[in-house]
Amino acid sequence: MKFCFPIQNDRALDSEVYGHFGSAPAFMIVDTAAEAVETIGNADQHHAHGTCSPFRALGGRDIDCVIVGGIGPGALNKLSQAGIRVYRASARTVRENLDLFSAGNLQAFSPGHVCSGHAGGSSCAHH
Repeated sequence: MKFCFPIQNDRALDSEVYGHFGSAPAFMIVDTAAEAVETIGNADQHHAHGTCSPFRALGGRDIDCVIVGGIGPGALNKLSQAGIRVYRASARTVRENLDLFSAGNLQAFSPGHVCSGHAGGSSCAHH
């Protein structure tokens, strides 16, 4: 399975999961079948709020699942329509969240629990 984790800094599996998908500086792709880890820059980091292009951000990488602290409705919808599952990170690091996922202890994002913006005191589902 190929997981995608938005991250701030690359510290391998000890990288901290970033709080928002679209504005993450980088993504860590963890391929559990191949036991491979790749870090890529966010090719769409500086988009206007609400216009995130997750597939441009990921540089066309093939993934099965995203684990993140927060995500906007547009990105969630685009990922979901492509069959990519999106889960809320419940721990600080990539490693801890992989363990939680394996144990069935991560909650999937639903449209009612997404980031609706940062301006004017809007609330987000970030942890």
